[in-house]
Amino acid sequence: MQASLQGIDSQLAGFVRALRAAGASASVAEAIDAARAVQLVGYADRETLKSSLSVALAKSEEEKAICDEVFELYFRVPERGQDADQPADGQGQGGDAPPAPRTGDAEVDALLDLAEQHAAGDRGAMAAALQRAGQKAGVDDIRFQSQTAYLTRQLLEAMGIRKLEQQLQPQPGTDPADADLDGDGTALRQTLAAARARLQRQARAHVEQRFALFGKPATEAFMAEVAVQRPLGRMSPADMDRMKTAVARMAKRLAQRHSHRRRITLRGQLDLRRTIRANAGHDGVPVTLHFKHKRVDKPRIVAVCDVSGSVAAHVRCLLLFLYALQGTVADLRTFAFSNRLRDVGPPLDTLPFDDAMQLILKEVGGGSTDYGQAWQDMYDQHWQLIDGRTTVLVLGDGRSNMTNPRLDLFGELAARAKRVVWLSPEGEGRWGTGDSALLQYRPFCTHLGHAATAADLERAIDEALSAYG
Repeated sequence: MQASLQGIDSQLAGFVRALRAAGASASVAEAIDAARAVQLVGYADRETLKSSLSVALAKSEEEKAICDEVFELYFRVPERGQDADQPADGQGQGGDAPPAPRTGDAEVDALLDLAEQHAAGDRGAMAAALQRAGQKAGVDDIRFQSQTAYLTRQLLEAMGIRKLEQQLQPQPGTDPADADLDGDGTALRQTLAAARARLQRQARAHVEQRFALFGKPATEAFMAEVAVQRPLGRMSPADMDRMKTAVARMAKRLAQRHSHRRRITLRGQLDLRRTIRANAGHDGVPVTLHFKHKRVDKPRIVAVCDVSGSVAAHVRCLLLFLYALQGTVADLRTFAFSNRLRDVGPPLDTLPFDDAMQLILKEVGGGSTDYGQAWQDMYDQHWQLIDGRTTVLVLGDGRSNMTNPRLDLFGELAARAKRVVWLSPEGEGRWGTGDSALLQYRPFCTHLGHAATAADLERAIDEALSAYG
């Protein structure tokens, strides 16, 4: 979400952008509250500013941690090399040092003043100059680390370093050997060279800081989007790490979307007939309104996952979705099987996801796949969970090693449930081939589709939750 921040000062607007890039959902209204807070407390007192922005922009402990982290990075004056702890070239050592030479060019001399102030420990002027030049050069739009060198140069150009560099060049017709004999000229060139080096270091540090704030999150978001669209069977370990963040955001988006739908349907539609009849004694003036209320069932999902080796990557992603939806879907039960069906909700509720997944694969993943036995276990132990409000979500390839698919039990399950959604990691061309019983299960499914990517899983879960709207 990049809602407009027009009317908010550029420094605060940049901070809100960085906050959003880091994952906090700072709204425009909250940004306006933050601007009012800044008007009251100003930028001078760092701790007061930090606390005020945190109160205005953070809505949870997680967002408060993000806000504090981004604040430290955004409002920190970047340091590089010796600038962090000591002045360079003997500058700033006390009042006994002779005044540094000047060029007579106002722009160049202003840069020399910036460098000297920074060397003496006064870094505020340099930070302000870098901020202004960075906005002019578009440094906050950095997206890739490879842009660092280019944007550093653009920032320096915006600060006016070209004139300083021209002063360092020998004048036409001047013998460099003669220039070296000129003490004042040598001192001036040393001052100019030291100032240029300091400006270059600080400009690069500023760009690197901006990459950490804006570029790195954008790069990670791009890579996460690539991972979401990548076939689940070809996921690398790095992709799975990104998937955790991406799936958490997708689950949060689903939760917000469907909770909003439930809120807006609470009041119902105006019942015109009942309203007119109730207000007949008021000459038809609708003093009392009556509404038609449509009953909205709360989502109840029973997920049944084949965890055999052929679908391991796909079920890992689905379980990651269900793990992220814990607490959002009030009635969510999760089962896994290779042959015998097991309730895997407790480990998903109580353990970190990686530990829960490892335990599930260890305890449930072994053995020869048998869908018929899984439906028998569901019938014997958990049949009461299936009723007219239940969506049964099945993830599996339907390959049951030529065992009895128990279509009788699956048909009865489908008749009891609100919907049956089956997601297959195999493409439609392979359904019914070999030991696949998918085409036999198909008539009983409300929806049978190919789930190749995390985006496919999101759409399927979205459709399942939409049935309760």
